[in-house]
Amino acid sequence: MPDAGFPNAHTTTTTITSNTRVQTNIRYDPKYIKTKGGILKIVQIVLNLLGFICIQCSGFPGNSRGSFFDTVSMTGFWFTGILLLFYLFHVIEKLYKIPWLKIEFFYCFVMVCMYLICSCLAATFGVEGYAVAAFFGFCAMVAYGLDTFLKYKAIRSGEIAQGEREVQKQTTTVTTPAY
Repeated sequence: MPDAGFPNAHTTTTTITSNTRVQTNIRYDPKYIKTKGGILKIVQIVLNLLGFICIQCSGFPGNSRGSFFDTVSMTGFWFTGILLLFYLFHVIEKLYKIPWLKIEFFYCFVMVCMYLICSCLAATFGVEGYAVAAFFGFCAMVAYGLDTFLKYKAIRSGEIAQGEREVQKQTTTVTTPAY
């Protein structure tokens, strides 16, 4: 016997609409530097450069461990620097159809793994310059890890890298009463 007041059939329809607003002109916007992403990119660039300088000043820059650390730090320096310029000049917003958040998420995750490896190798070499470089490498690993987490959260919430996206969710429930 069905419960009194509870319908035998009902239908729920959920409609999700999103509206993306971007400006496709290239322009300089210094406000990006004050955002979380901008601050993280600047910190990453500085840590990459400091680690590179420490290896070069250590007295053993040609060692394979130092060369690997230099390769990782310079890859991070240049790629993060280019991304920072893209954000500052809204190139990311102009090319909004490219999945920038996924690209950055993958890049930051790879940098975390590479910095873990090269910093461990530098820390075990036994030279003071390498130990200091390892410290900066571990700090860079944490910065890239935080950036990876922020990119993951942004991807999960449906954000775009630059610009605005409004997501509206409308749920309609149709209930048919039992006769």
